[in-house]
Amino acid sequence: MEPTLAARALSAATEITTTALSGDEPSAVLGSVVARAAELAEADLGVVMVRADDGTVSIEAACGDTTQTLVGLVLAPESAAGKVARGGETVVAADVTTDPRTAPYVPDELKRFGPFAAAPFGAGGRVLGALTVYRRQGAEPFSAATIEVLTAFAAQAGVVLALAEGANARHRVTLYQERERIARELHDVIVQRLYAAGMQLDRVRRRMRKRFAQGDAERLGEAVDQLDQTIEEIRGTVRALRSPDPEHAQAPATDLAESANGEVRIAGELLGFPPTLELSGDLGDIPAEGADHIRAALREALSNVVRHSGASECRVTLSRDGEGVKLRVRDNGSGVPQGVATRGLRHLSERADAAGGKFFVNSSPSMGTLVAFDLPLPH
Repeated sequence: MEPTLAARALSAATEITTTALSGDEPSAVLGSVVARAAELAEADLGVVMVRADDGTVSIEAACGDTTQTLVGLVLAPESAAGKVARGGETVVAADVTTDPRTAPYVPDELKRFGPFAAAPFGAGGRVLGALTVYRRQGAEPFSAATIEVLTAFAAQAGVVLALAEGANARHRVTLYQERERIARELHDVIVQRLYAAGMQLDRVRRRMRKRFAQGDAERLGEAVDQLDQTIEEIRGTVRALRSPDPEHAQAPATDLAESANGEVRIAGELLGFPPTLELSGDLGDIPAEGADHIRAALREALSNVVRHSGASECRVTLSRDGEGVKLRVRDNGSGVPQGVATRGLRHLSERADAAGGKFFVNSSPSMGTLVAFDLPLPH
């Protein structure tokens, strides 16, 4: 093996490894891989082809001639690149357009090339596709030393990229879970409270058009208090997210009975009649996280009664026993209409699943709606 070529190969592999593991997106790393592969092989074109589930290979990155028209091009599973991508051996041809192994599968975009080599991109169980290089028609075929270096480089670069993709995927999953949690909190806790306050203000505004009704000033004060409380909740959420130790940012235990009375009072203002509230068991010392789940479920259930049901009666039962906390919200309305977005209910289902609880909804035009949320508590 030529020492100069080996040194260049080592430098290229080190560069790819550093780039891939530094946190760059794998798609950006592919450009560096094909550029260095073409340079090592002294090729006119370098291409990375990635295998799909159906066995086809598609060009994901290219460096050299006609690169703009090549990206996205799909080759058959029977092509040399397709066979190599399935874990086959490196394929070398003096002329890709006449060699019987390659000629039937050469697309028009590549027919002006001659010398060809395709090496597995990755190694063992981490083969992602094929790294191929081309020279123009009439050029000297690739030497054995060049093929050896190309094969080693393709194997190492593929494995490094696979490891980087795994690390980035885990990072993306973590970010997604955190963003989804924030979105759920914003919807279940913040948006519902703002919605209730906004409905109160709107009702007062419509009444004031006719006359200044008794109690309107009190309702306005309650709405302002709700908005102030919402601001404090946002600040608490921000503090918890920024805390280096989230466990130390937990809120103290919650009096769930007090929270339930507040939510039912707000719903009564919006419905025009007071829902019935039945409480049983010790609800005065509920862990903050569990209380947040129950409060969000109650708020979402009452919000659905206000928005969709047309109910004249609503009953809320909240109890705690040896198994945990059980919430039931029943109304005699027309049920949740078909076609109405159920994002809030879906979030409650996700909350229950995450907390090891149970959530279900029964709704029909004749029977009204029942929302149930059961949450286990630590003993």
